[in-house]
Amino acid sequence: MITFRELEYSNFLACGNNPITIRLDKSKSTLIVGQNGSGKSTILDALSFALFGKAHRNVPKNGLVNSVNGKGTVVSVTFETAGHNFKIIRGIKPNIFEVWQNDKMIDQTASVRDYQKFLEQNILKLNHKSFHQIVVLGQSSFIPFMQLSTAHRRDVVEDLLDINIFSKMKGILKERNSVSKQEATTARHELTTQKGKIDYQKKHIDSLKKLNQKADESTKQIEDDITSDIENLKTQRDGYPKTLQKQVKELQSKKADNNQLLGKCNHKISELAEKHKFFESHTECPECEQSITKEFREKRLEDIVVSARETSKGVTASQLQSKMVQDEIDILMSDITDYNEILTKIKGKKTELDRVQAKKPLKSNISPLEIDLNDLILKADDIRDTLDDCTDKLLYNEIAWEMLKDTGIRTKVIREYLPAMNTLINQYLQTLDFFVAFTLNENFEETIRSRHRDKFKYDNFSEGEKMRIDLSLLFTWRQIAKMKNSTNTNLLILDETFDSSLDADGVDNLMKILLTLEDYTNTFIISHKPDVLESKLKSKIEFAKVNNFSAIKSGI
Repeated sequence: MITFRELEYSNFLACGNNPITIRLDKSKSTLIVGQNGSGKSTILDALSFALFGKAHRNVPKNGLVNSVNGKGTVVSVTFETAGHNFKIIRGIKPNIFEVWQNDKMIDQTASVRDYQKFLEQNILKLNHKSFHQIVVLGQSSFIPFMQLSTAHRRDVVEDLLDINIFSKMKGILKERNSVSKQEATTARHELTTQKGKIDYQKKHIDSLKKLNQKADESTKQIEDDITSDIENLKTQRDGYPKTLQKQVKELQSKKADNNQLLGKCNHKISELAEKHKFFESHTECPECEQSITKEFREKRLEDIVVSARETSKGVTASQLQSKMVQDEIDILMSDITDYNEILTKIKGKKTELDRVQAKKPLKSNISPLEIDLNDLILKADDIRDTLDDCTDKLLYNEIAWEMLKDTGIRTKVIREYLPAMNTLINQYLQTLDFFVAFTLNENFEETIRSRHRDKFKYDNFSEGEKMRIDLSLLFTWRQIAKMKNSTNTNLLILDETFDSSLDADGVDNLMKILLTLEDYTNTFIISHKPDVLESKLKSKIEFAKVNNFSAIKSGI
């Protein structure tokens, strides 16, 4: 329950620098009177502005500033609720919006809109619309419950029954549903993209594997061919004796010995030729000058010829032997050349085999691709899990949505209270001497039957009868709020209600209802008829214009 304590305002509408202070909890019933324009209805605008940031009447914010002073508008209201004392201060030129709890200002880090939302939802538990259905009944800018659309009627009752939480939940659910749908759409798109990446990666890996297999087969064939060539060359190599170089050296040594012998023979032949020439051309010794006999000379020449022939045979034999040895050497050198060529070919084939075996890069490249593929699959699983979560959320949201629809939980709660509402409305109508059967259905559409069971609508009645219906609804909503302990308050303000459509009997009947209100209720009646009401109420506040500014002439 909210217990309003005090309202104070300055430079607000007709009020000037001197603040007007009104105790809201001092008297059970207070009459507010004054001439037109004196500011007696300003209490409604000031209270509404303090609580909700907008006037009771359709006055723009800048229009609330006192036109003479033009600035310094300040309105404050103090109240108690949930065991805490609160004070709200609002100002224009400069703008002020402060909420104090137990003399400590509540943090203002949020925007003004969020700050107001926090105030209405967490402290007042009352919005502008509900405030004017429970606290205020007036002529200016007041829209009675029966003149609201059915949707707005439902909003008012949901506030009273404190089931607007379901509407808020529905709003939150709608936002979450939108987020879940977007997340699901995003997840589906990402999953499709991820599947495409996985398919592409698999095809790429399969293609590389086929290329690798083909390369392996080709490489294997080349390796086999080269290995076969190497084995054949080794076989050829092994066909040559390992002593070729030794044999060549031995033959070269033999050839050298033979050449040495041939040289000696040639030298001997030269000496024999010199001797032969000497004995042919000399008949005496040149040194001793002794005569050389013919027989001696012929004998010596014959011996020289024989020796020359023998030596010549030796030369011929040596030459033949040298040729034979050289032929053998040539054959061996040819074999050595062939052998070395085979070794070179074997080395070349081994180099070629090493090069072929080194050219296998694709095989090693598949492993990181397979790791990437595994990562893609894991990510796809995560996305699929996200999509499943979104699908589950959407399913749960759909179930919750059905429960939160107008035909769901809220309607069930409203059905529980409708009989009490209709009973109270009809009780108040009877107290106001209006004998009809008034019924609201769960869509808050009215059915009104006369004693003769004729059906009527709200608009069929006179203004006085409509006023009785409006009053009955006002008091009903207050009782329902008390029953539900939702938006119950000590304050009730009736603005010129007694001046317009109620006759004398209606006024008396309304006073009967006011007398039945709880002791904690503080009723303020704004009226032009002080003579009719003054004796019926406990206190009075009279407003008047003083130096063109609104002021309290008398009263609290």
